[in-house]
Amino acid sequence: MADASIPLVEARGLGVAYGGRTVLERIDLAVAPGEIVTLVGPNGSGKTTLVRAVLGLIDASEGAVRRREPLSVGYVPQHLAIDATLPLTVRRFLRLGALAGDDAVDVVLEEVGAGALAGAACHALSGGELRRVALARALLRSPDLLVLDEPTSGVDVSGQAALYRLIRRIRDARGCGVLLVSHSLHLVMAATDRVICLNRHICCEGHPEAVSRHPEYLALFGDEAAGDIAVYAHHHDHAHDLSGAPVGGDVHGHGHGHGHGHGEKPAGGGGKDKARSHG
Repeated sequence: MADASIPLVEARGLGVAYGGRTVLERIDLAVAPGEIVTLVGPNGSGKTTLVRAVLGLIDASEGAVRRREPLSVGYVPQHLAIDATLPLTVRRFLRLGALAGDDAVDVVLEEVGAGALAGAACHALSGGELRRVALARALLRSPDLLVLDEPTSGVDVSGQAALYRLIRRIRDARGCGVLLVSHSLHLVMAATDRVICLNRHICCEGHPEAVSRHPEYLALFGDEAAGDIAVYAHHHDHAHDLSGAPVGGDVHGHGHGHGHGHGEKPAGGGGKDKARSHG
């Protein structure tokens, strides 16, 4: 089991610019072993850019990124294109570029609920089936950190809920950290420990319920945010305070400027992390 006191990845003061245009600025982020952290924000807010910078796929313009060594990463991109003209079965696709035999492939397919698809043609898979196969491919790396960019893209609402439950079960079983990207909280709320609301900088962060009620989040998402709260409240008969502890009354996020870093919370979503505004 990984030492939960050492973040798997940590960014401090991270900034990214393209051609003189600032894409991200002043980003503090850490993901601990066993923690699910979700990045939410509108299109163009820099979510995928942040993921790529944290993984070292692009260079940061400022700040620093530290990755624990050794670190095994399983990455599921937002779009997975498979040439429909290739006679590629799921089993063969999973073995491409992986030092994995049929037994290992069968294990991960069963883990993601796709055991019956091993012999199916990749081009014939539904959106939900393809996302599960992509997740299985990432799990073949036995990741310490699982990075999922819009993992429910192209999946219907019921399938989205099932995928988020699956992601949480994988975290529980494997103890890996999860960095997840979503365009809104909606169905992901019940599956995540901590939310970071991004719009080129971190607008607010904390427990998902607190973030969903935070003025910065409400300003970004408007009417859609009301649906997020309703979906989450439907499954909970109690509220949470800003640190995530259950309480009897209604809870609202509060904003205040600050100059300290983030990411010190223990794995699993408990403890001191609060819904905070970032100036």
